[in-house]
Amino acid sequence: MDRVIEKKKWSVKRILPIAGGLGILGLIAASYYGTTGKAKLNVEQDKIIISEVSKGKFQDVTPINGVILPIQTIYLDALEGGRVEELLVEDGSVVQKGQPIIKLSNTDLELDLSNRETSVFQLITQMQYTRNLARENTIRQEANLADIDNALAEAKRVYDLNTRLYKEKVISEQDYRSSLNLYNYQVRRKKLIEQTLKQDSITTNQQLQQMKETVSRTQQTLALMRKKAGDLLVKAPVSGQLTSRSAEIGESKVRGQRLGQIDVLSGFKVRADIDEHYISRVFTGLTGEFVISEKTYKLKIRKVFSQVQNGRFQVDMEFIGKVPDGIRRGQTLQIRLALGDETQAVLLPKGGFYQQTGGNWIFKVAESGQKAFRVDIQLGRQNPDYYEVLEGLKPGDKVVTSGYDNYGDMQELVIKK
Repeated sequence: MDRVIEKKKWSVKRILPIAGGLGILGLIAASYYGTTGKAKLNVEQDKIIISEVSKGKFQDVTPINGVILPIQTIYLDALEGGRVEELLVEDGSVVQKGQPIIKLSNTDLELDLSNRETSVFQLITQMQYTRNLARENTIRQEANLADIDNALAEAKRVYDLNTRLYKEKVISEQDYRSSLNLYNYQVRRKKLIEQTLKQDSITTNQQLQQMKETVSRTQQTLALMRKKAGDLLVKAPVSGQLTSRSAEIGESKVRGQRLGQIDVLSGFKVRADIDEHYISRVFTGLTGEFVISEKTYKLKIRKVFSQVQNGRFQVDMEFIGKVPDGIRRGQTLQIRLALGDETQAVLLPKGGFYQQTGGNWIFKVAESGQKAFRVDIQLGRQNPDYYEVLEGLKPGDKVVTSGYDNYGDMQELVIKK
């Protein structure tokens, strides 16, 4: 006998389309909620920092580290190479200008100096010998000239007498001619000896002048050699404290090698390192300040070193007004360097939020104090305490300035007390 089979109301074919439709509706709803809703996160009030935006004086200040140095440091270098024979002053001692510090020895230099001294002595001796010869020659020539003058006078007397006698027909023409020839001969002899005497005098003077110049140059060279030998005794160029001495007895030093330095104790300066990011904004005349023993002292940049090493450059600063008591060479200072004048600005206290937001946005607390919403902001300059707010916040606004490490992409914070 046949049995009637009843149809099921919820067959598989019927359930699958319905389930698929519900799934699609769920995805649409989830997508809509994800794009239009706001992701929220509950936070406890005592675990966050809420700061208030204000308006006040702002100065672009950057913190830098400085080191106390003497106002001037004079380096001691070996002007001449040599072996360290004696250390006359202990490292760290106070020395006076001209005081011997280190004694060096250089055998080659000392031997060269001795040879040059001998050479100068020989030149001086030779010049004296030449001068004596010239004097003796002049005396001989003058003696010859005296004899010639006497012979000339006698020849002239005979010639004058024979001339008168010849006119009177007392003597022969031969005697007259003989006296004339003798007279002319003596005149010529006198002229020759005078020319010789004059030429010898000129030649002797030239020789002596050349020898004097040679001796002078040699003496100048000798003076330089003596100075070089004197440089083997290293002396203090200024009064101050000897530091960083680098010499031991028996050690060999070459010319130009550093032996130590002298710190002038008449004052101090501060040398500071600054990030190269500020190199275009740092110049002489900028001021800074630091605190020691709860007292504030001021500094001013007097020199900027433009060379950049390891991403940093250096400046020298001088004290303005009173210098702190008891400061020492090498002491470190925490300095606040002002990069500009004070201006009025909207101020946002600094905090850990900047590491996650880069200063592009922040959580602003609602007036109720129960929620904080993400808002876009624009920051400008900064100092150790504040950021300068350019857009997005106004004085009186309250914001969350603590770190945002656990907030992810949250758009809203629910503040629980």
